[in-house]
Amino acid sequence: MKKKVFIVDDHPVFCMGLSALINQEDDFEVIGYSETVLDALTRIPKIKPDVVTVDISLKGENGLVIVAELKKNHKNIPVLVLSMHPETIFAERAIKAGAKGYVMKQESPKIISEALRTILSKKIYVSAPINERFLNNISDCDGYFNEDSPLERLTVREMEILELIGRGLTTKEIALRIHVSPKTVGNHRENIKKKLNLQNINELMLYAARFTGL
Repeated sequence: MKKKVFIVDDHPVFCMGLSALINQEDDFEVIGYSETVLDALTRIPKIKPDVVTVDISLKGENGLVIVAELKKNHKNIPVLVLSMHPETIFAERAIKAGAKGYVMKQESPKIISEALRTILSKKIYVSAPINERFLNNISDCDGYFNEDSPLERLTVREMEILELIGRGLTTKEIALRIHVSPKTVGNHRENIKKKLNLQNINELMLYAARFTGL
């Protein structure tokens, strides 16, 4: 019997392509998709998929809200985070939120299918390098995600913006990317500076570049 897959992503073309790839597998069947947090949390309990894929960024919303909600109320439905955001930055936060796996969107269909099968077998799926970092306590390895790190004060949205700053995007470009206003991005940027104790935009840009590894 095929396992039922539900996709949450705000890019319809990507959803269609992913659905086609997953449906080629003998053991999977895509039964629907949502573009928003509210729609996903309304439909998933009704249609009861075996597994869900979720992107982190959903038209100005945080996909990890879905992860946390399913962990709380539907523990039997494993979630694979499938995102464009670097695994090295977001994988641990996603796993902490309740995801059972993390795969970047540019990975091959084979990897995505392998990840789905892994989390359906009640195991965690991340790439080999990230798995090694988890095993060696990622927080102590790079100085980022330990409990005393200022980064632990950032929300997922703030981490997302920090990453995009580190990749050289302007405020306007970030706003377009995450579907919010430039003013909202500016507010997040100021909050990031305060939480990380950074004095000006130059310090923020340097920190962001180090954060993204660029």
